[in-house]
Amino acid sequence: MAYPSQLGFQDAASPVMEELLHFHDHALMIVFLISTLVLYIIVAMVSTKLTNMYLLDSQEIEIIWTILPAIILILIALPSLRILYLMDEINNPHLTVKAIGHQWYWSYEYTDYQEIAFDSYMVPTQDLAPGQFRLLEVDHRMVVPTEAPVRVLVTAEDVLHSWAVPALGVKMDAVPGRLNQTAFIASRPGVFYGQCSEICGANHSFMPIVVEAVPLKYFQDWSTLMLEDA
Repeated sequence: MAYPSQLGFQDAASPVMEELLHFHDHALMIVFLISTLVLYIIVAMVSTKLTNMYLLDSQEIEIIWTILPAIILILIALPSLRILYLMDEINNPHLTVKAIGHQWYWSYEYTDYQEIAFDSYMVPTQDLAPGQFRLLEVDHRMVVPTEAPVRVLVTAEDVLHSWAVPALGVKMDAVPGRLNQTAFIASRPGVFYGQCSEICGANHSFMPIVVEAVPLKYFQDWSTLMLEDA
């Protein structure tokens, strides 16, 4: 969960998000070093009147400032491609959930169970319980087991939506007539909040996403209760 005046990302709750955080820090350090070097060169050129003919016209320097950026780009591109393929990897999911975007709420269908399907609406401000977050809490959370691969099939019924949960490193567009898929593994129990990340109309900011990750035993109890209620 983000907190006021937060500058960085939320704490990672999945292996993919941990990789994304590491890549962000890696790229940020490279950008910081490049910015420092460029700033030093600008200050040095502005503040000194001395010139060097070998710096003004040097084949070796031109080779260096051509090859060095290429090496830096490779150092950024290789980890990026690795994470990109990791995010697309879906191997033997233990659970499949279909998320359907509507104007302006989400529907969830647990395709491994015949009877578990529900709509998830935002809780109005006047109905919030103490400790619940305004514009982020829903009446029915998407419950998943921890430490288990979960596949999410994302689609929409009317207009474009986007199913996004930052702490899990998940963001997938919901397109009418198209079935997209993504996957995540919740590495720890917790409640993780997200919002629709595609402008979808007047109430775009009022269709939050709440994923509750619980140990497998509690997930089995929850699924049994949902099947009894159905």
